[in-house]
Amino acid sequence: MKIGLQLTGSSGIGRSLPSAGRATAEALATPPRVGRFRWVICALLLLGVTKNYMDRQVLGVLKTTLQHDLGWNEVDYGSVVFAFQAAYGFGLLIAGRFIDRVGTRLGYSLAMVFWSLASMAHGVAGSLGGFEVARAALGLSEAGVFPASIKAVAEWFPARERALAAGIFNAGTNVGAIITPLTVPWVVIHWGWRWAFLLTGGLGFFWLILWVAVYRKPEEHPRLSPAELDYIRSDPPAPVARISWKRLGFHRQTWAFVLGKFLTDPIWWFYLFWAPDFLQRNHGLRLAQIGIPVMVIYVISDAGSVAGGWLSSRLIYRGRTVNWARKGAMLVCALSAIPVIYASRAPGMWTAVLLIGVAAAGHQGFSANLFTLVSDMFPGPAVASVTGLGGMAGAVGGMLIAKFVGWVLQSTGSYRLPFLMAGSAYLVALGVIHLLAPRLAPVRLMSGSGG
Repeated sequence: MKIGLQLTGSSGIGRSLPSAGRATAEALATPPRVGRFRWVICALLLLGVTKNYMDRQVLGVLKTTLQHDLGWNEVDYGSVVFAFQAAYGFGLLIAGRFIDRVGTRLGYSLAMVFWSLASMAHGVAGSLGGFEVARAALGLSEAGVFPASIKAVAEWFPARERALAAGIFNAGTNVGAIITPLTVPWVVIHWGWRWAFLLTGGLGFFWLILWVAVYRKPEEHPRLSPAELDYIRSDPPAPVARISWKRLGFHRQTWAFVLGKFLTDPIWWFYLFWAPDFLQRNHGLRLAQIGIPVMVIYVISDAGSVAGGWLSSRLIYRGRTVNWARKGAMLVCALSAIPVIYASRAPGMWTAVLLIGVAAAGHQGFSANLFTLVSDMFPGPAVASVTGLGGMAGAVGGMLIAKFVGWVLQSTGSYRLPFLMAGSAYLVALGVIHLLAPRLAPVRLMSGSGG
């Protein structure tokens, strides 16, 4: 029998509880104490994303150093970032489907091995072309981290907790971005920039040991109590079937997530790869001085990641629909990003740091809820595939912004236009999401005809 897709769902944004395919009123009630082992899994995902962003952030921290030592201009640096984004986008196109097929445990393990090796390869590169190859390898292999993480959350958490769990593991982006500018300058000063890539890349193998030892599916895990397993499985079960990319592309819910990622992910890449240079260029900081300001930016954004996920989960507990809760939290996050348009004209460094930090917090809270929309609207077998499609769209946006920012800086030397885009992107994205998925109607697998 062939499997088709059918859309069902509740109407409108209101106080009524979600209809069929969503958590029931009883499921939204405060849960009893059933165990907490699922949060150990969330902690592993947090550590994995932390490692992921350490590998990404090294390039941004060393931008000025590499330009000096290797003779790059702004366009050259943009080309290195572009190589990462292009490979990352292609990788996301296949990573989600790959992880859906081989499983979360093996898929994430393979991704960690290859991206750690690619990160270390930067340490032996000596030319622009060498960096582009290493950066492309890093992007291709890092593509598995978020599809795997979202799939793990869908496996280990009921719907009411997924936004909070996603917010917590997504906070690893900030933890990695905090640790890197604090440690990398010290490594560079004492051992040189090559060791910065070698050491951060090598950390992945320590995480891999923990992951292989701990991660299993909930129903296969010896440490999980029957009560906690029942709680994890408390949502109405979704039918299991394979979904083609072609069929996913026919649905507005897919495009709501894809376009949301396309519009907002480039802003995060901008902060990650250009914020250290902005502080050095506009406020005269040296490499050894950027650690604390960048740390403050990502400490603030870390709070935003958890708070954004907590807010929507809390609203659901208080009786709001999933639709109302997710989009309400995303609106708060979008509004918090607007003041960053003034960052390039901030009178002092700490004012600029505060503006960027609050905007980055808004991004992370928005992103936590945006990721969770996938598991709200799609059944488990499609979660990693849809996440991969959206991540690919975000990477394409990152490719475009890499070229755009490099060109703007080379031509004008000013960050004003990039920050204007950063402040407005989230309201635009939320409008597009609501237009395409006004009710967050779930895609349900049902028997019937279809390809």
